[in-house]
Amino acid sequence: MIEGLLVMGGLGAILGLGLAIASKVFYVYVDPRIEAVEELLPGANCGGCGYPGCSANAEAIVKGESSPSSCVAASQEVIQQIAEIVGAKLELKEPEVAKPNCKYGVYEADRKYIYDGVRDCRAAILINGGEKECPIGCLGLGTCVKACPFGALSIGPDRLPVVNTEKCTGCGTCERVCPKGIIKLSSNSLAIVHEYTTDECTAPCQRACPAGIDIPAYIRAIREGDYAEALIIIKRSNPFPAVCGRICVHPCEYACRRNLIDEPVAINPLKRFVTDWEREKGMHVQVPRAPEREERIAVIGGGVEGLSAAYLLNRLGYNTKVHEATSKLGGLLWIGLPENRLPREVIEWDIKGILEAGVQVELNKMLGKDISVGSLFKEGYNAVLIATGGWDMKLYLSELVPDGFNPLPGVYLLIDLVRRKEIPIGSNCLIIGGGRSSLEAAKICKERGAKNVYILFRSSKQDSPIREEDLEKGVSVLFQTALTKMMGRDDKLEQVEVCEITEEGKEKEGSRRNIEIDTVIVGAGRFPELIYVRKDENSWETISPYAGPNVEQEVGIFRPGEAISDYKAAVEAIGSGRRMAASLYNYFRGLPVEPPSNMIRKDTEVLDVREVVNVRPVPRVKMAERSKDELINNPSLEISLGYTESEAREEAKRCLQCGLICYRKEKLN
Repeated sequence: MIEGLLVMGGLGAILGLGLAIASKVFYVYVDPRIEAVEELLPGANCGGCGYPGCSANAEAIVKGESSPSSCVAASQEVIQQIAEIVGAKLELKEPEVAKPNCKYGVYEADRKYIYDGVRDCRAAILINGGEKECPIGCLGLGTCVKACPFGALSIGPDRLPVVNTEKCTGCGTCERVCPKGIIKLSSNSLAIVHEYTTDECTAPCQRACPAGIDIPAYIRAIREGDYAEALIIIKRSNPFPAVCGRICVHPCEYACRRNLIDEPVAINPLKRFVTDWEREKGMHVQVPRAPEREERIAVIGGGVEGLSAAYLLNRLGYNTKVHEATSKLGGLLWIGLPENRLPREVIEWDIKGILEAGVQVELNKMLGKDISVGSLFKEGYNAVLIATGGWDMKLYLSELVPDGFNPLPGVYLLIDLVRRKEIPIGSNCLIIGGGRSSLEAAKICKERGAKNVYILFRSSKQDSPIREEDLEKGVSVLFQTALTKMMGRDDKLEQVEVCEITEEGKEKEGSRRNIEIDTVIVGAGRFPELIYVRKDENSWETISPYAGPNVEQEVGIFRPGEAISDYKAAVEAIGSGRRMAASLYNYFRGLPVEPPSNMIRKDTEVLDVREVVNVRPVPRVKMAERSKDELINNPSLEISLGYTESEAREEAKRCLQCGLICYRKEKLN
């Protein structure tokens, strides 16, 4: 008995000693700050922070690898407490909420397939050959609802997920479980920079809009009487809604699916209606602004394109200032458009809204004369965005423009050179395009002291208008080559980057190289939009906004399909301004300055319907116009009077709320 107790006691002592040694050997120090941060986190383990659970995020926050505001479910008070624990600077984060990218459920669509007996979206997409009609429509079985850790989702009567924005934290769980990407996180910033892609449920009108407006969404808001929401939807893409509501060429209406039955929905007059409502209220509805960002941006050009870019960058959180060469903002809006089609107070209203949002302006500041790219960088700007419009307008502003005028460092127009204007020519010149006129330009460059002259063509040697025997000594031709970047210091151009391209206009991998160039001669009527970004105190480089939907090739600064004089419609200039804003937004966030790989372009093939059934013809609501007698007595009066509220809501009901190959079913009885 005693021996047994001694043995047990000895074993206990040995085990105790072993545990004591193990605790010393295997002791793991836990930073008390990690424990304090984890206690504050809600413990939802939703993954919205990007880490596998709250414990991992707490550790990352203390290490400085994650922001104190990274927890999407934490209140502002909790975020502040976390920042105080780790001694970090608190950065505000723009809220994101889930947004279903589908307009109605399968029970409401005319084209449908009901998944009887299946209760999970991921299973429905696999069984019996997969989905039967719409390849990108919502299945409506509520997998996202079950997965939401915050109870922010429910399934509505139309079998679509309904988001409770008060409860939604933007954790992204619903986005991760949806097998079709129907529900995604969204914010005002994401909506501004959004491009339509082939994996979205887009309508024909959306794909046709040069500005990229979510047309079905704003018409739905009008139908429901939410005019402020309709304006926000429009202004995320187009800060000139009152102007465009009167003069837009509305390609969206030509694409409207109601053309297959009767007449297109009055998309543009409905846009005008909400802007008339805004003007009657006397207060501008603004897109909510993202948290303040540190970068300052100078926008050159106070026309439609420049003001659009400045407004959208301002809404993205950047401080922007527009520098306009003349004494008036608005550019070509004031020229060639009669008062009875575009009243001057309408132009002033939209511009006033842009300025009220916080966009700053300096008038009578011409780039290349009063200010320069280099001087703006010295003032502390991080980027200079060029939106000067058609350079051929110089011909009409000759009294303002001196000889040798070059708004961009080292860049001149070929037309000025061949007209023997006094253009300073450096040692190394690059001539871009211009056909056989480039030979004359090269000769002039050599006469004025250039040692090396390069002529750059995107076309092949066989398709070029130039032959080897045409070239003088010291002149080289770069065939199937694109200019991709310019680099310099202060107001001097020092280098360019070029790359070789294939017959299809794609970049040849590994072909980019730099050439010492101090003078660029441009054969086009205008220089395309460019963004200059500061690299250090004095040096800079250019980035090209990503290509729009109409370009034939995407590589380089000069791209076939882009405007070479001026845009034929204000809405196209607005779309270009939005893409400039989106490109700079991506650049500052360290993302590639390029659109989604599956962005819908003019030659992109997408599913569509060629016939609409079970939809009764409903005549388009006509807008009232002034009588001939009124117009004879006062020709400056606006001809069209716009919709009344009841007319607008009635016309909005005609919208079929189309998806890719579906539209809302009507009750014909």
